[in-house]
Amino acid sequence: MSLSEETPDAAHVPPILAGSGALLEEYDVLYCDVWGVVHDGVRAYARASEALIRFRERGGTVVLLTNAPVPVHRVEAMLEARRVPREAYDAIVSSGEIALAHMAEQGYRDVHFIGPRDRDAAFFSKAGAKDAPLEAAEAVVCTGLNDDVNETVESYRDVLARAQGRGLPFVCANPDLVVEVGGRLFLCAGALADAYAHLGGAVYWAGKPHAAAYATAKAAAERIRGAEVQDDAILVVGDSIRTDLKGARDAGLDALFIAGGIHRHETMADGVVDPGKLAALFPPGTPGALAALPELAW
Repeated sequence: MSLSEETPDAAHVPPILAGSGALLEEYDVLYCDVWGVVHDGVRAYARASEALIRFRERGGTVVLLTNAPVPVHRVEAMLEARRVPREAYDAIVSSGEIALAHMAEQGYRDVHFIGPRDRDAAFFSKAGAKDAPLEAAEAVVCTGLNDDVNETVESYRDVLARAQGRGLPFVCANPDLVVEVGGRLFLCAGALADAYAHLGGAVYWAGKPHAAAYATAKAAAERIRGAEVQDDAILVVGDSIRTDLKGARDAGLDALFIAGGIHRHETMADGVVDPGKLAALFPPGTPGALAALPELAW
């Protein structure tokens, strides 16, 4: 049953599969998450790369959809560094690129940037806007915390309150709340954007689970295939309930859940998906998935 046919409050505990080949063959396009599905932050998952390559060899189109707050060329470089084969995907859609396009559409010339200048240098250099004091800015543009090791959301309460008082829009270039690196959790731009929204500020969310990400991915798929792509021909592959599965549900798309990603401590036991743990992760009202796998594999 398609996710779009479920009742909104239905509990949908996905069946556990050993491989995804039979399911993938039912679709023409994959919107595939990157971190936790294609690589672990250090190296590529070989079976995931193999599955994506086989999908493309059968005529499918793979759009990598990531909340990385950087331009596409930086994502490409990161994938190459982690040994993700170029044959595994057709296109990349990054939240950073969506944010940059939004800034250009709005014509922002003076913005107040928040984010690590060294890590996200490619974003800031491509932004085409001047980094201005808050009092002179047309918007706040955030790629992350300036120092995600020592700072918290509380570190930005005054800045957020002043920005909200001026009615500044907040452009969030990474809607993730946290990211896990080496077993540690670090706050992302989404944590600041969420706090700003709670203050009553207007937020432009550039990536998953928000509509801009899926509209951009669909445009990329249709450009590659040279034809309109129907929603029932698209499968979302991801490891996050909050971003991947919710985004799929909101967009009316089917989803495949990778349990060994960000939720692995809640779903896995001794290297396999534990049915009881998986059921606990999908109470009524949780965005569902057609199936769950420990890792993406054909």
